[in-house]
Amino acid sequence: MKRRIPLRKRLLVRLLIASVLIAVCSVAATAWLAVETTTRALREEQGQDLADDMRILAGLSGYAATHPEWKGVEATVRTLAASTGRRIALTTADRTLIADSAPKGTSLPLGAAATVDPLHTDTYTESGAQLSGIDPRAVGPYRLTANERDRLEAIAAKQQTCYHRFGVETKVEQSPSGRPVIVNSDGSPTADYLAQDCGYGLLGEPTRTEKKALDHLTDGARTCLQQHDLDLGSPLHLMLDPTGKATASRYAIAEYAKMGDTKAMKAAQTCTDNALRTQLAPYVAPVAELYLGGDDPTTPPRFDMSPANKAKIVGAAGLVLAVTVAVTAVVATRLVRPLRALTEAAQQPPDMHVRVPVTTRDETGILAEAFNDLTERRERIEAQRKAMVSDIAHELRSPLTNIRGWLEVTRDGVVDPDPALLASLHEEALVLQRVIDDLQDLAAADAGTLRLHREPVRADELLDQVAAAHRVAAAAAGVAVHTKTEDGPWLDADPVRMRQALGNLVSNALRHTPVDGTVTLTARRDGDEVVFTVTDTGTGIAPEDLPHVFDRFWRAEKSRSRRTGGSGLGLPIVRHLIAAHGGTVDATSDPGAGAEFTLRLPRTPTP
Repeated sequence: MKRRIPLRKRLLVRLLIASVLIAVCSVAATAWLAVETTTRALREEQGQDLADDMRILAGLSGYAATHPEWKGVEATVRTLAASTGRRIALTTADRTLIADSAPKGTSLPLGAAATVDPLHTDTYTESGAQLSGIDPRAVGPYRLTANERDRLEAIAAKQQTCYHRFGVETKVEQSPSGRPVIVNSDGSPTADYLAQDCGYGLLGEPTRTEKKALDHLTDGARTCLQQHDLDLGSPLHLMLDPTGKATASRYAIAEYAKMGDTKAMKAAQTCTDNALRTQLAPYVAPVAELYLGGDDPTTPPRFDMSPANKAKIVGAAGLVLAVTVAVTAVVATRLVRPLRALTEAAQQPPDMHVRVPVTTRDETGILAEAFNDLTERRERIEAQRKAMVSDIAHELRSPLTNIRGWLEVTRDGVVDPDPALLASLHEEALVLQRVIDDLQDLAAADAGTLRLHREPVRADELLDQVAAAHRVAAAAAGVAVHTKTEDGPWLDADPVRMRQALGNLVSNALRHTPVDGTVTLTARRDGDEVVFTVTDTGTGIAPEDLPHVFDRFWRAEKSRSRRTGGSGLGLPIVRHLIAAHGGTVDATSDPGAGAEFTLRLPRTPTP
């Protein structure tokens, strides 16, 4: 009865499920990786673009802060464009071109990216920037003369030595105006109490150039405060911060803060910043518009997750799944087809002798070949089993028929039970006993229960015992038995089983050796082995019969006459006995010149 396999356990279904899962995981992993990579790339590109934009704007703002006009900015524009890979264009407020890194005649982008104004900027990232919106590089009338710089640098060197005596490591930096500034080795400001002890006031006092600029700035800030009706009743003093940059009057702002007048405090700061912008305006370049890149409205975006693109992704994923399922179905069908053929062949009755066609050279084809070989071996075993049953029946029938016949004629009084009749019946009983004993030995060997009682045995003594046991039979057949031993080797073996094996070989040799022939038994040492040979001068064995001499119940004489052989079990028993001792046996023959049987067994060192 053919057993039905559940659908979930079929190989084809399992392969399909496995392929679908693999495809789904692959598509999901690929999509996730693509999204993550694209997102990361977009973020990095946006961050890089923003950093480049800030660097471009900072560079142009620095040029504007240190030049009263844009003349000569072309070199700076080209340098920034080459380092960032961006197009850079500067125009006036009415789009009059000042400088452009693109070829002449290239149209400007639709809109400006930023405005370059050093007096109103928030893109400069150095220390001191973004406090008032004024680029710290715009110093104008506060730029020190060469003599003033030299004098302040000398004072800074002395103060740096003073800091060193206190165990503080410092360095000197130069502000845009040329004023030296002492900071810690990590760039942080120095401690106020150390600055006072080291005479910081000398370095912080305004120079003549700075006093002149501060006085002018103070007048402008005082006018602004008066317009806001703010007056402390005392002069307004503007100061320099440690970097040399003019800032709102700390005294004025502190007074307004004490009064809790936040509005007045902000107005004081605003008036100071406005006065400073008015003071610096003649020293900086005019406001310009900055254009970056070459935005073209006809150019599609590089990354677009529109519904159409999403549909493309879904369609591609579905196509991958469909192709995966189709390929898996084809492969699985090719894999399952020979397996089904094997299953159907294995379910056939033994007498059908079904062969599976071998259509591939892969593992399935190898399995089909192995199945066919197994079928052939099963056929041979079945044939041997039938032949063995027939042979056993034949071997047992002949002596039993003889015994029954003689007993019946004796019972009927046809013959008298004389000694000759009894001797004949006894001989037939011995034949039965010998066949049964041989079958019992083979059954024990096949079951692995053949017992061996090993002991050290001398090879020469073993040959002498076998020869002595067969001298009477040999003399009756007119055959001479000789023994020959070299070096007297020893072996660890069961002497009874060894005499049985050698005795079977000698018995066969005597049956097939004519009168005046010889049977020779030899033993010699060959490395770690002991080699026994039984050689006769008989009729020999035909080449086509040599492969079968150790088969059970096999005889070269097809008539199975006892005149030419025994039961056909002697040589199979010899093979099993020698194999139980860990040895091997083989036969060679030259037809008409006799046969030679060779036994090889492990040698034992001399006791």
